[in-house]
Amino acid sequence: MAVMLARRRFTLDEYHRMGEAGILDEDERVELIDGEIVPMTPIGPPHASVVARINAALSARLGRRAVVWTQNPVTLRRQRSEFQPDLALLRRRRDFYRAGHPGPEDALLVVEVMDSSAARDRRVKLPIYARGGVREVWLVDLKTATLEVHRRPEASAYRICRVLGRDDSVCPRAFPRERFSIRSLIG
Repeated sequence: MAVMLARRRFTLDEYHRMGEAGILDEDERVELIDGEIVPMTPIGPPHASVVARINAALSARLGRRAVVWTQNPVTLRRQRSEFQPDLALLRRRRDFYRAGHPGPEDALLVVEVMDSSAARDRRVKLPIYARGGVREVWLVDLKTATLEVHRRPEASAYRICRVLGRDDSVCPRAFPRERFSIRSLIG
């Protein structure tokens, strides 16, 4: 006889209260994805290196015009999700988001670096980012050394998707005059 287990989905408020109560440790690598608490994959050296490269490039060129948000929460309240993307480029705010985590309206660009997380990032997180209205997402695929640019969210997908290789370059949509070579971003 098969037993059906009911899945318990959490709200963002419940998720935050678990952190405040110590049920979830602040160093615990988890994300809230569509109401479920999901462990994040460990960060290996290639992943960390690419995050550091992109952080350095974005900070040097855009750090006075935007907040470069590294592995910190971005809340998608309507989607019952709170991700910790590898990087996000946020609208500048005087309080640097002390009063609350940024939401999709604050995110000018979200960057996810993928190694073992590629399937989840493409099939699960990308549609949630689109439903939340995040205007631009870059997926950096370490296995193929490519950068996927996703723009113009519509329902659960992005209308524009381009795959760029090491010899290409990219401009964030919010800063169209700032061109970055893919090689400088991913090595």
